[in-house]
Amino acid sequence: MPSPTDLNIDHVAHLARIALTPEEKTQFAAQLGDVLAYIEQLKTVDIAGIEPTAHAFPIYNVWADDVARPGLPVEAALRNAPAQRDNMIVVPKVVE
Repeated sequence: MPSPTDLNIDHVAHLARIALTPEEKTQFAAQLGDVLAYIEQLKTVDIAGIEPTAHAFPIYNVWADDVARPGLPVEAALRNAPAQRDNMIVVPKVVE
């Protein structure tokens, strides 16, 4: 398990695109080290014979019936649009 001094917090912060102060780097290195230590503890759990699951408990009736309903009226949909034209919301062009 890496210790907090082995962690490259600068690299992690770069990947997350955040700027950290030296105090934050120290704090987050310790916290990340604690998380990695906990993960190491989980690796020692004997899971032989345990079937993989997506949920801890069975999930039943998770889907609501697909019932057609009337849509939102155009006037209501465009009510807060900053710009509109021909019953559509106008947005800045993002692809040339």
